[in-house]
Amino acid sequence: MTNSLSRATIAFTLLLASCSSESSTNSASSPTPPVATSTGTLAPLPTTTTIAPLVEADPLPCDPLDNSACLLPWPNDAFTTADSATASGRRLAIDPAAPPRNASGKVIDVTDQNRGDGFSPGSTILVHVPEIDLDKSGIAQSTNIGRSLEPQAPILLLDTTIGSRWPYWAELDARATAADQQLLMIHPANSLLEGHHYVVALQHLMTATSDIPRAEAFVQALADTQNTARAEHLSGVLQQAVSGGADQSAVYMAWDFTVASSQSLAGRLLHIRTDAYASVGSSAPGFSVSDTSEAGGVRTIAGTFEVPNYLTGTGGPGSTFDLDADGLPRRNQTTPTLDAPFICLVPTAPVAPTPVVVYGHGLLGSRAEVLGLQPIVGLGRLSVCGSDWIGMSAGDIPNLAGILTDMSNFNQQADRLQQGLLNMQFLGRAINASDGFVADSNFIGGNGDPLIAPGRTSLLGNSQGGILGGAASAVSTEWTNVVLGVPGINYSLLLPRSSDWPQFEAVFNIAYATDIDRVLTLQLIQLLWDRGENDGYAQHLTSNTYQGISPKKVLLIGAFGDHQVANVSLDILVRTIGAGVHAPALRDGRSLDTMPFAGIEEVSDTIVDRSLLVMWDYGNPAPPTVNLPPTEPEFGEDPHGKGSSEPRVIQFALAFLLDGVITVPCDGPCVSDSVTP
Repeated sequence: MTNSLSRATIAFTLLLASCSSESSTNSASSPTPPVATSTGTLAPLPTTTTIAPLVEADPLPCDPLDNSACLLPWPNDAFTTADSATASGRRLAIDPAAPPRNASGKVIDVTDQNRGDGFSPGSTILVHVPEIDLDKSGIAQSTNIGRSLEPQAPILLLDTTIGSRWPYWAELDARATAADQQLLMIHPANSLLEGHHYVVALQHLMTATSDIPRAEAFVQALADTQNTARAEHLSGVLQQAVSGGADQSAVYMAWDFTVASSQSLAGRLLHIRTDAYASVGSSAPGFSVSDTSEAGGVRTIAGTFEVPNYLTGTGGPGSTFDLDADGLPRRNQTTPTLDAPFICLVPTAPVAPTPVVVYGHGLLGSRAEVLGLQPIVGLGRLSVCGSDWIGMSAGDIPNLAGILTDMSNFNQQADRLQQGLLNMQFLGRAINASDGFVADSNFIGGNGDPLIAPGRTSLLGNSQGGILGGAASAVSTEWTNVVLGVPGINYSLLLPRSSDWPQFEAVFNIAYATDIDRVLTLQLIQLLWDRGENDGYAQHLTSNTYQGISPKKVLLIGAFGDHQVANVSLDILVRTIGAGVHAPALRDGRSLDTMPFAGIEEVSDTIVDRSLLVMWDYGNPAPPTVNLPPTEPEFGEDPHGKGSSEPRVIQFALAFLLDGVITVPCDGPCVSDSVTP
């Protein structure tokens, strides 16, 4: 590495560590990281540097800065309006005719998106730059994120709320079939801070053979005499970029956007959680047992538990929230409760009452996945209970197939996901309350002693359960310790990189025919998806917690080269929650990155009392560096589920679930026993 790159990488590491350090604060404020200076050291912006306020401009139906598609560049405050009633001071105002149309000609309905007060904290920044060459331009890509903070980086991402450069990596859409459909995609390396204002500036761009001059559309917008407010606004954006280090004479284009506040992202779930808990006080929800069986020293108990219902109708697939005048879900008065199913496995002869693990299943699965944990429960040290992650469970599959053809209905999935997160809280309450499961004869041993220990509950989420499990944990008072197996964040980033996506893409691509429309559609639905997955809650998981909720200790278990949940997504999650990474994380030469796990603090201790990522190597090649899924046999066998048959992974996770202490079982990198040295 060059000296300048080394300095930028160090700056990036320290910046990310300061962005999400763990604490137990309940403050709603965001952390304030320092900014990398031109010398590569870290310091606040000079006191002489000011970020001038911007001129207010009316929202636009389309932004003429990029005529490749109506909603480009994205995200963009040109599609928002000022609103003093929101936490961010803005509200989305996407024109109803602007989004993509499906094959039937129906425009995606953005009514629910427009209730938000900003864009996703995981937004992919999108713009079309004809003939751009990333290598010639020197743009930071996924293998070299540290370049994004170099003094003259070609892309500047500036958080003007705190006056700081923000790290990212960029790529050209590898899925695009034509040059005029290939977007420049800029991915924040750490989730963007909630409620903050950002400026994007592109500068010193090159084709394969020459410099790219300032975009003519940007020149015209700056001099637009028909829309002077917009011209003054963009002039202010340009000056803010210059204050953050941009070279004014070399800027190709610049625009700004605002990230949604925590109230906008989590407000609905926090509201229904508060309301639902008020209905039960300190008691357990009602529950009933419908079936029990015993085998191998394990009792399997199936039944249902009651959860207040905030969905329409019976709460089944296709239902949505009924919102009040403040945009908050109302409890269903006709069907006030749902009967959520559960399956629990408890050892029949434990040495002592066992702690209970709430289990979150994988992609479009069900509570029945807990049955695979019978051998572990049979050891007599813990019990496990699972319910369905409704919204993304087996029962949702037929409805999801329809949503893929008409993304106007995506709020059906997003709303059910939030009810599902509430259901998991009530499963935890049924486990923890003294009048809950422990008071039922099915959870009592033959000697009259309880088989479970209320109050010693944790969460284990694998795959999809790891993508939803951080969200469930961020709002939970039922557990403190969390294991997220092969997890990630931000479905719009994950899907194109996942080997699971092609089976759904076959339907989606027929409905949304152009590459740009497909990319924009995923960004539009992410605005709703945030309310039900890690992307909308991760900033409150280990620190900056919601009022009355304690920080969580999180063990993240990754699989190098994962085919289903991309490692880049896992890295963003780790940075966002301020977790460390067990070091050395990988054997030399395994990663294609210039600095693997850039921006994540290395932790060499084997006994760790903090949130930690431990990567496991199953011998498969490094994953693609672009937005394509790994395929077999080129990228080897998918390591995504191999942890379930790796004894040390199982023992490692089990030990943390039992005592809350992370004891790494590897002196060096964690390499599967199946890998030949």
